[in-house]
Amino acid sequence: MGFLAPEEWQAVALSLRVSLLATAVSLPLGILVAHALARWRFPGKQILNGAVHLPLILPPVVTGYLLLLTMGTQGPVGGLLAEMGIVVAFRWTGAALAAGIMAFPLMVRAIRLSIEATDPGLEQAASTLGASPLWVFITVTLPIALPGIIAGAILAFAKAMGEFGATITFVSNIPGQTRTIPSAIYAFLQVPGGEDSAMKLVVVSVVVAMGALLASEILARRVAARVGGR
Repeated sequence: MGFLAPEEWQAVALSLRVSLLATAVSLPLGILVAHALARWRFPGKQILNGAVHLPLILPPVVTGYLLLLTMGTQGPVGGLLAEMGIVVAFRWTGAALAAGIMAFPLMVRAIRLSIEATDPGLEQAASTLGASPLWVFITVTLPIALPGIIAGAILAFAKAMGEFGATITFVSNIPGQTRTIPSAIYAFLQVPGGEDSAMKLVVVSVVVAMGALLASEILARRVAARVGGR
């Protein structure tokens, strides 16, 4: 990309990598949690709902610090993983973990609203015909909720692309390893003459964010039209 210098392109490529991994890994769990919040009744449901949305309320630095305490090599979970040769702190995979956690509430909310908009009568009709709950979910709920799933995944991807506070706290700002677009912009603004590089990455961020939002709307409408046509 002639528009970007190698160091700038490196940050863009890493951000795309981190965001794609964060979205892909969190999507199955996001669908499960959204379905549980929309359809199930169980003790502690409000606690789960609060925990899911907590990253939206907490300062991102707090989320990153909590990740460092638990997933760092000296933390209870990170220590066990380190013994197995898996280290996420100060690695690009850790950046994906932090970005996924910060984007998770947006994903769950979009999917949950889509599932709640699904007519429960359709699910009940499928059940009366002998379909198991899992088969009803796969063949009825998921296809109807697909626009919300797509929208949630794309919004989560865009959010992960822009995540800064939790990421820099958990994995630092290491060029070529954990320096994503927001971290690179921050780094460029700290050195004389770095404003041009920072501005170029700002333009990339705006284009990606707007593209994600437009793609979310277009894909959701097309899928909704096809589902409605059936």
